[in-house]
Amino acid sequence: MSHELLTVEEMGEADRLAIASGVPGEELMANAGRAIADAIGLRWTARPVSVLCGPGNNGGDGFVVARLLQERGWPVRLALLGNRDALKGDAAHHAALWTGHVEPLTAECINGAGLVVDALFGAGLSRPLEGTPAETLRRVACPLVAVDVPSGLNGNTGEIEGFALQAVLTVTFFRGKPGHWLNPGRGLCGETICADIGIPPDVLQTIAPQTWRNGPALWDLPQSSVDDHKYRRGHCLIATGTMPGAARLAAHAALRAGAGLVSVAVAPDAMTALAALPAAVILRPAADLLAFASLAKEPRVAAMVLGPGAGADGRTRRRVLAALATGKPCVIDADGLTAFADASGRLFASLAAGNAVLTPHEGEFSRLFPVSTGDKLHRARAAAERSKAVVLLKGPDTVIAAPDGRAAINTNAPPWLATAGSGDVLAGLIGGLLAQGLPVFEAAAAGAWLHGEAANVHGPGMIADDLPDALPEALHAARDRARIRHG
Repeated sequence: MSHELLTVEEMGEADRLAIASGVPGEELMANAGRAIADAIGLRWTARPVSVLCGPGNNGGDGFVVARLLQERGWPVRLALLGNRDALKGDAAHHAALWTGHVEPLTAECINGAGLVVDALFGAGLSRPLEGTPAETLRRVACPLVAVDVPSGLNGNTGEIEGFALQAVLTVTFFRGKPGHWLNPGRGLCGETICADIGIPPDVLQTIAPQTWRNGPALWDLPQSSVDDHKYRRGHCLIATGTMPGAARLAAHAALRAGAGLVSVAVAPDAMTALAALPAAVILRPAADLLAFASLAKEPRVAAMVLGPGAGADGRTRRRVLAALATGKPCVIDADGLTAFADASGRLFASLAAGNAVLTPHEGEFSRLFPVSTGDKLHRARAAAERSKAVVLLKGPDTVIAAPDGRAAINTNAPPWLATAGSGDVLAGLIGGLLAQGLPVFEAAAAGAWLHGEAANVHGPGMIADDLPDALPEALHAARDRARIRHG
């Protein structure tokens, strides 16, 4: 599936540009319906199917699906919301090609169905789903195939408008939408496939989308050279505090991400607690702020990670400000964020260089951005614009947003990644990529994808300590995909 994600409005523009370039709208609709019928035929044997058609183009796709399935020997019932004579344009054209019976949409039209095709509204619905359509869908007791998105799902936000029914399969066209990958839409769509229906890819040059599905198509990993040495590959400094176990996880991840050198700034009395670190990690005593600031300013330190296990106190706040004052790329995570819960303006003022990644979960995010409203993608973008930092808003549908409006939705995180310490690994992983010179947005996006891929490599039963050692295989997977992309 291509990595660009289009809003509902941008997809409408893609249709318009395709038609303006000479691709007939009737052909686009025919191709869409054929893609749905083909996907159904690959997954189910012939059985009674009810195709529920709406009054717009989504319904027109449904008429094509009904005709093709009937031609292939499926028993088809077609129910229409509204009057057939009221259909317009391409939908009217394809409705005229349907020679079977058209019954009004009622809850009875799904009786006896072994499969239901929801071609009612798709992503273009601008009001809550209610009335007869909602009542009909509530009675569905067999697999549901959704055309574009399950009716009632907002294609831009992934939020449910009134009611939406769980789909087993969703077939969308040309490019996916944010709502396919933002929760709860991601789960509601079931298996999501994106069909090529003949829209020329060069329409994207005019649309210039700013949202992507995260993956190796969006970024390149740092490249090694035969004459590299440890400092050329980057020195990542990690600050720790009251919970040194978090720093251990972050340091191990930064090393596995490819940083040439990783050091941990630690209070002298906590040295023994970090004895389990990989032998390659250097412990640097930092008894006070002055000592830490001196370490942060060292010319060979290329990037820093602040917050994991640091303690949400004034000491951590001062260290974060000292690190940001150097102008070097920083990852600010966990306690490094919570320490500014009542002083977010001070943090944002220090981020003016746009050289930092903030990695909050929802709780930390709400403390830093208490007046933020809207869906997850909107909130992350607004936070990035407000703070002038790249914001990585964690969750099963992690969003990475840049101050310039770019955003990526990460979709490869398995459920078992929700375990204590996995966020510390993510922070160190991003820090290791920053130390190697990856730009801030790309480092955050690559870190999120590699984090999810490493969890998939290990599989269920994983704990955070397992993630760093799974990173080499995840890195190989990213490089393999990059080679395919670059030919």
